[in-house]
Amino acid sequence: MFGLTIDIEDRTKKLEEAAEKAAYENFGHAAASIRKAAQKSIVRSKKPSDEGQPPHTRKGQLRRAIVYHRDKYGALIGPRHSIVGEAGAAHEFGGQYRGGKFPERPYMGPALEKSLARIASDWTHSIGE
Repeated sequence: MFGLTIDIEDRTKKLEEAAEKAAYENFGHAAASIRKAAQKSIVRSKKPSDEGQPPHTRKGQLRRAIVYHRDKYGALIGPRHSIVGEAGAAHEFGGQYRGGKFPERPYMGPALEKSLARIASDWTHSIGE
């Protein structure tokens, strides 16, 4: 006769909790990294930046307006509308703003591109060993 005993331990709840915690922390790190890269790309100058380059700021308002919010599902990063209104979008994507045509001066997209390698490395080994 042949006997076999199997013990099964359900650790799915523990794994889900670890994944949620790692996601929350990693989304926060990623958002902070993107925010910092965007802020660093915006320099102070009275003259406008060249088309295709990150916008200049006269008083630092656009730089200060860039914020992020994270939760367990992701993060939202960008300029606060209550501080800079539609100017952030006008710079990033170009278009009409206050009666004038703004050329595209992206700063958030390039900040994301610059941060991708760091974001990927933050996720490596973030759950378990």
